[in-house]
Amino acid sequence: MRKIFRKTGYIERRYQTISVLPIVTSRQTTTKEVMNTLMLIAAGEFSVGILGNTFIGLVNCMDWVKSRKIASIDLILTSLAISRFWLLCVILLDCFMLVLYPDVYATGKEMRIIDFFWTLTNHLNVWFATCLSIFYFLKIANFFHPLFLWMKWRIDRMIPGILLGCVALSVFISLPVTENLNDDFRRCVKTKRKTNITLRCRVQKAGYASTKIYLNLLTLLPFSASLISFLLLILSLWRHTRKMQLNSTGYRDPSTEAHMGAMKAVISFLFLFVTYYLAFLIATSSYFLPETELAVIWGELIALIYPSSHSFILILGNKKLRQASVRLLWKVKCTLK
Repeated sequence: MRKIFRKTGYIERRYQTISVLPIVTSRQTTTKEVMNTLMLIAAGEFSVGILGNTFIGLVNCMDWVKSRKIASIDLILTSLAISRFWLLCVILLDCFMLVLYPDVYATGKEMRIIDFFWTLTNHLNVWFATCLSIFYFLKIANFFHPLFLWMKWRIDRMIPGILLGCVALSVFISLPVTENLNDDFRRCVKTKRKTNITLRCRVQKAGYASTKIYLNLLTLLPFSASLISFLLLILSLWRHTRKMQLNSTGYRDPSTEAHMGAMKAVISFLFLFVTYYLAFLIATSSYFLPETELAVIWGELIALIYPSSHSFILILGNKKLRQASVRLLWKVKCTLK
């Protein structure tokens, strides 16, 4: 009788094991299909972003070569386009390596390089965008404070030095990212089941994530500067509109148009940067989740929206770039015909 029960129990356990296998296989297939779809979307966003940022850089560089001088606004836009070009490359490279070459992450060396350049390009692009917001504010706003007037007169000569300072500061901030990564860290990141995560892995993950979050919290400083510039632009526009009302002048004068254009560029940066920052938090917190790859790809997919779409907003808001894009589209249309 015992032998019969034992044999029956063995058959039941074996049947349960066999019945679970198709469910696991189906779940793995679905996850793979979702990841492939997300990769295609990421590649599309990357292509759009590369196209827009390359266009900005080429137009400004060609104009620089022709006239042998470059305006401050063009220098800022070119620096911003270059930083976003490399930011897009780093994000897509990290995404492809995570999916196609997961074993490479076991060494830790590749992750150290990718994280350094991701942090570097991230800070560069935020600082350059802040320089653009402050430049718009100084050139367009109307205030009579001595400090504002002094900065307004000297901003063109200060821009090259400010941009170089942003590069040096970003490099200095990015260096600590590589210090707390060792060869065992990526093995901990690749761990799937929380029951098998050792205390050492938990400590390494927590230390790495906290370091990245603390370093990227420093981007709130330039973000705050952009926000202050936006609020001061609103104040300047309100004062200017009030002055136009008192003088019985039309509302859509050149100064008002300049205020509105600058505010559109700044507010689009603020909105897209908040989206990008939330996506970064998703990618960072994914190291504590069982499905690390899927969470990272979702975070990076959202993060690609910021450097890809904001470049086209800048093109539409800049007269020279907008005219160059119209000429390019016209040439493409004539070529296709």
